[in-house]
Amino acid sequence: MFREITLGQYYPADSILHRLDPRVKLFGTLIYIIVLFVASEPISFGVITAALVAVILISKVPFSYMTKGLSGIVMLLVIAGIFNLFMTPGIPIFTWGPLTITDIGLKNAATMVIRMVYLIVGTSLMTLTTTPNQLTDGLERSMRHMSKLGLPVHEIAMMMSIALRFIPILVEETDKIMKAQMARGADFESGGIIKRTKAMVPILVPLFVSAFRRASDLAMAMEARCYHGGEGRTKMKPLTYTALDRVAYLVILVFLAVIIVLALM
Repeated sequence: MFREITLGQYYPADSILHRLDPRVKLFGTLIYIIVLFVASEPISFGVITAALVAVILISKVPFSYMTKGLSGIVMLLVIAGIFNLFMTPGIPIFTWGPLTITDIGLKNAATMVIRMVYLIVGTSLMTLTTTPNQLTDGLERSMRHMSKLGLPVHEIAMMMSIALRFIPILVEETDKIMKAQMARGADFESGGIIKRTKAMVPILVPLFVSAFRRASDLAMAMEARCYHGGEGRTKMKPLTYTALDRVAYLVILVFLAVIIVLALM
């Protein structure tokens, strides 16, 4: 199950999306998240679906590889859908004992599930097409004006990049620990919620120990290389906008305008 998480992983390919400036992809992801919560009508979600499918095709990332990340949130999707389905007032459509499905509840449940699925797929697409170094540079350049307010922009960008980079590493570590515990007779599938929760303790303890050890090794390695942050540092590959990036910005803004117009209609 843990190996199915794709957030934070990079998929190498030669595509237009891979060649875009990371600042463009960060801006596009932000706009995408905004329109997901602005959209509420089927036609808006239809436009978002068409745009998402087009971007996936352009990225050359296999669709089956992207959907693997959804398996880890199936339970969350089910819980969110059930709560919206049965606990929203409106015109009753179906009644079974104390449970009642209303028209608004059905719409809210479908909208919530679609938003969560699209959110995971869309945000995973950014990390799948952007290396950790590019992501760090893009975050730092995008937030550079905030340094005038006293914010440690470089440190924030570095922490976010390291956090994303550690996701697949910790996922792989969790999978190894689970297999080692199962080889010793551990059972993570049978029993109720309480029993399953207790069974996770032998996984969480060594996982936290491993995470702290990796963090300590990384800090020592950075100190050994005299790393002191972004002040005065130069880039081996400076970020520069190309004509393709400007076209991408225009497409993103047109996409945002279309969704806003459809939301106001």
